[in-house]
Amino acid sequence: MLYTSSVKYESTGHAVHLLVYHLVWTPKYRRSVLVGDVAVRLRELIAEIAAEHKWTLIELAVQPDHVHAFVRTLPSDQPHMVVRALKGRTSRLLRQEFPSLRRRLPTLWTRSYFCATAGNVSAATIQRYIEAQKGV
Repeated sequence: MLYTSSVKYESTGHAVHLLVYHLVWTPKYRRSVLVGDVAVRLRELIAEIAAEHKWTLIELAVQPDHVHAFVRTLPSDQPHMVVRALKGRTSRLLRQEFPSLRRRLPTLWTRSYFCATAGNVSAATIQRYIEAQKGV
């Protein structure tokens, strides 16, 4: 789904909503480990997790030392649970699939993250920002 400033509100049985989050998180010690096959696999895993939860992954930028995700969620999904789902499974699976990550880091992700909401007005700005991060 391409996200534009004219995004339609969605509705469930009891709610009309437009919940979009800009999430950022980093590997432990801000190590530059999200490169090559690790970055490719991380993108795949995030897309799978979003699809399972019926979230729309609007934009994703994986940098060597941090991840930006622009995600549309349901009203029943609290932001900290979205981050928990994304960071938890990706950490476990990436560390299983790439033993070098287990040797370099005691855990893949830091416990902290950034989360901001975005409405119709600022969503395009956030999307441009994340797209610009891809080229860095």
